[in-house]
Amino acid sequence: MIKKILLGMTLLMAMVSCTEDYTDWGNPQTNPQEDAVSFGDGSVTPEGVINLADVTGDKVKVASIVAPTSTKDTYKSSSFKINLDGQSFDIDAEGNMAKADLVNYITGKYGKRPIERDIDATLDAWLSNGSTAAKMATSETFQVKAVPEAPFIDAAYYLVGDLTEWGLDTNLKFAHSDADVYTDPVFTLMFTTTKDDQCWKIIPQGNVDKGNIWSVENAPEGVVGIEEDGDKAMSGKLLTTNSKGNKAGAGKIAKAGIYQMTINMMDYTYTIKQIAPEYYLVGALQEWKADKPEYKTCLMYAETPMVQSYTTKWNGAANLKIMLGSDFGKWENAYGSATMADANTPTGSLKADNNAGAIVCPEPGAFYTFKVDFSTMTYSWTKLENQNPTAFENVSLIGVGGKWNEGDDIDMTEVTPHNWFIETTLPVGGFKIRGDHDWNKGGNWGYTADQKFTSTGKLFNDGGSGDIKIATAGKYRIFFNDITNEYAIIAVAE
Repeated sequence: MIKKILLGMTLLMAMVSCTEDYTDWGNPQTNPQEDAVSFGDGSVTPEGVINLADVTGDKVKVASIVAPTSTKDTYKSSSFKINLDGQSFDIDAEGNMAKADLVNYITGKYGKRPIERDIDATLDAWLSNGSTAAKMATSETFQVKAVPEAPFIDAAYYLVGDLTEWGLDTNLKFAHSDADVYTDPVFTLMFTTTKDDQCWKIIPQGNVDKGNIWSVENAPEGVVGIEEDGDKAMSGKLLTTNSKGNKAGAGKIAKAGIYQMTINMMDYTYTIKQIAPEYYLVGALQEWKADKPEYKTCLMYAETPMVQSYTTKWNGAANLKIMLGSDFGKWENAYGSATMADANTPTGSLKADNNAGAIVCPEPGAFYTFKVDFSTMTYSWTKLENQNPTAFENVSLIGVGGKWNEGDDIDMTEVTPHNWFIETTLPVGGFKIRGDHDWNKGGNWGYTADQKFTSTGKLFNDGGSGDIKIATAGKYRIFFNDITNEYAIIAVAE
């Protein structure tokens, strides 16, 4: 049973009317002005702590410069370079350098987390006579102190709304990699709504830690929503305070269904897309082909819409990624390992972006079940006890169109060891699946007597199994695993 922290009347009132003063989290404590350091017979005086969020222009002042003098009359003009840990950048005589240079240096070395970085620096003075340049002086070491520009990003986020009765459901926690949130600001959640017009907001971990999910609103570290209450947009800007200075509104999902919600907290954006739980493996098992629909041959089998698996002998490089059926061919949306450390371990975390790594079977050449839980964005590998399952030379459909005689088999293609696929047209009626064009070799798959048709599930392997019933004629894609007896029958839209 899902545990929920339900709101009482007090929390509901807080949800609709909470306003709270707050201290700007991104405003660093200002340090006293530092002493000047020598620069030949000149000097360099560092600025105090620079909050890059406050810098609106293209340049940022990092120091005040008293230029050294030169006795070389032929060398007239001077220029300056600032050296940050071995990297040199242009700086003018007023001590201004390009904001982009400073930002790129800090984020490249330290990341984007908005905390003060103290950087050792020196200044070079150069002279030129028009044809050659010479370094005249290098300053003593001083410090450039700066805070990167970045929004508040909490350690974790939760979806709340009508689907949780506006209380906290810890099962609706957005998945995230193990990376720092300022390195990887993307959080992902898959969830199901059973009713139309379901409103939502997003709760940061800090509010959960306080014991009241509505404890902070209308502040950078508070409850996250959108500009207009009830907006049904499936993508847009996230915010904690709307343009009128009020707390953020609640978004709304118009139709019941299964959804994937992705939030990027660096740029405070969200996307929601309705999905069909149809996932395909791409990788060494199918030569990493994803540019055409016909390469959708390695369908994962659904235990539930959120839990999917695939069992085979993982040959070759034994590596893979996962693509949602509607995103097939879009590598930027492919699911892979969140961290390279997880790539070939028995368990790991998923993420879906261009930086996701390939997932690798812990033991290439062995039979494993690869299982994914999209609700938690995790995966696991389980080695089969039987490493020598019964092998079939052929697996085929029999009985299509009422044809049950020898020679009426319609062969499927073995796309990976023990996984079979066919795209074919089926009339109304029943059929079964059998191995090696025979009924007597342990390969006789069909429905139990009381089994109803579903597009996914498991077949019964026995001489007494019943027909798989097709109620609507049309083209179908059929997938079958002869180890697990899992199947999928997917209608092809024409």
